Formats: sequence, C-alpha cells, structure tokens
Amino acid sequence: MAPWRLPVLPLALVWGWVLASSSPSTVAPPQDLQITDPGLLGSLDVEWKPPPHVQTFNECTVKYKFEYRNTGDRDWKVIFTRKLKFRVGFDLSRTAEVRLQTLLKGQCTGDVEVHSDWIYATFQIAPQGKLESEVQNFHCIYHDWEYLKCTWQPGLLTAHGVHYGLYYWYEGLEHTVQCDHYIQDHGVNVGCVLQNLSQAEYQDLNICVNGSAAATLLRPLYTTLRLHNLAKPSAPEQLELSVSAAGELLVAWSPPGGRVPPHCLEYEVQVAEDAGEAAAAWAFVSTQMETALTISRANQSHVSCVRVRGRTNIFCADQGFWSEWTQDCFSVSIKEDKQLFILIPVILSLSISLIIFMLIGQCKKR
Repeated sequence: MAPWRLPVLPLALVWGWVLASSSPSTVAPPQDLQITDPGLLGSLDVEWKPPPHVQTFNECTVKYKFEYRNTGDRDWKVIFTRKLKFRVGFDLSRTAEVRLQTLLKGQCTGDVEVHSDWIYATFQIAPQGKLESEVQNFHCIYHDWEYLKCTWQPGLLTAHGVHYGLYYWYEGLEHTVQCDHYIQDHGVNVGCVLQNLSQAEYQDLNICVNGSAAATLLRPLYTTLRLHNLAKPSAPEQLELSVSAAGELLVAWSPPGGRVPPHCLEYEVQVAEDAGEAAAAWAFVSTQMETALTISRANQSHVSCVRVRGRTNIFCADQGFWSEWTQDCFSVSIKEDKQLFILIPVILSLSISLIIFMLIGQCKKR
C-alpha cells in the first residue's frame, strides 16, 4: 500500500492564508469623545482618544472619519484625519452633533480598510429666555469690502431699558471682541459697523447678538457669516457713452473704488428709450465681466439712456448684493449724431479748401 501523503500547497498560497487569518476583521472605536466650548461663539473643540491597543497595528495606518452637523441639517460634514482634536463651527442656537469611527488599513489588514462602529456626542447651550425675545430681522452687508454693517430690530418681548451687544470672533483672534461702533435708535443699539475685517475674508465670522433687560432673560442670536457672500460694491464710475459711425452705442465705465478686487466684479447693463413724459422702460442688455460694451440699436431715431451696476462674480463668491445703478443717465440721439458724423468731413473739406486758396493768393502777390 502506498504511504498516505498530505497535499502540497504552493508557498505563496499558504503565506497568504496565514496573513489573512491573522489580519484583524474589526477594530475598536475611539474613546472619550468630548465637545467643549472655548467661548468663541460657535467654534467648538472636539477631541478624543485612540482606540485601545492601537500600538499593535504598527503595520497599518490608523485614521478617523469625523462627521458633524447641527440638529435639523440633512447632511453631515465629513473630515478624514489622523489628528485627535478639531475645532469646527456650529450654530449654537441648535444642538451640535458629532460622530466618529476608526479606519484601519495596511499590511496588517491585507490592504483592506476596516472600520469601527460609530461613537456619538452632542452639545447644547442651555436655552435662555423665550424665542420671541431674540432680535429680529438681523441683516448684514459688506460694503466695498471695507466695512461690515449689521442691523437688527428689538425682539417682540423686549422690555423698556433693553441693552443689546454684538460680539464677534474669527480664526486669528485670541478672544471674542465687542462692537465699538453701534447704530442707535432712541438710545437702543439696533446695529453695528465693523471695520478692518480683511483677515476674516474667506473664513467663518462668528457673531452673537445678546441683550439684557431688568428682570428679563433675552434669547441670544448666533450666526456665522462669510464676508465675500455679503459684499456690495459701490456703483461703477466714469460711465461714458458714445456713438459709432455705424450707429452703435459704445458704453465704457471704470470699476468702483474701495477694496473690491476688479477681477471679482461682474456688471449688468440696461438701456431705456426716450418715452416722452412717460417713465422710461428699462430693458436688460447684458451681464458681463468686461468694462465696455457695444450695443446695436434697431431704431436709430430714438434717444437711449444707459445705466450700469455691479456685484461680486461667481469666481469670488457664491452670492452677493448688486450695487446701486450709476447715478448719471447719459442720453444720446443717434440720429443727430449720425448727421454730425456726416457734417464733420464736409466742414474739414471746406476749411482745407479755404486755406489752400489763401496760400495761392499770397504766392501771386509775391
């Protein structure tokens, strides 16, 4: 009888089976997830500790999937990181929610990503005062990229003698700062003007408007702004209007002053025909980023009026406010201008003939 033998397996297959059998199929979640408020009007510190025995995964990369949102938001914001602490922004008028899981991948997992269960944490400021006591109609505009003007109206349950204060913070400030230039109405602060905010552009600007009144708790308002999305430039300058020999309107203007980057502006141009005593009916002509435009007119006997306004374009902001229209309305009668274009060559020709005739007469006298 032939001796019984074990089947011989390829060495690579055996080694792969050993690795697979020793690879972790699960990993523990992080530990001690905490949310703390450093008093920065919505920027909260979130930190955690690594999962236990993380040092045993020396042949793998340990990362964390960190997600956060406010209660009521449909989508989570996602961050992949190897850090153990993050500072992220929330709306403090709603509950802050975070969730976290461990991601493990590398030689120790056979290059397959393994993830842990989620761990969760929430944070909420204890509500103060009734919702109706919060300021109403809060609105901000970033004028010429030079100063931010915010206004509001007192809450519906506001008592006499109320005092409002606006506080703000952005990355780079060591602590929150109070407004130092309030707008008042009958002695009550109903607005604030903030200047020197260039360092806050293209990042979160956290704002809180709270108030105090005798024997009354007032609900604070929290909001986060992006200055470039609140920009409102001044009206374009040096608007000029001329007419070509072909009867086309040639419109040109200059960008407004202030700190608005010229490459961040787009313009809307409108034209109105003379309607006699009736109000002019403005017609949309063009939205463009250039500062000049040629307009062809079908009816060249009418008088036209042109106006221009500007706003931040899509390359520099998600949205913005249109400027006011140019104040001066330039009117041009194309029919009269075409006659002028015809008369100018005639006048020049007569002038040249007269000069030649005078020169010939002087030569004959000599």
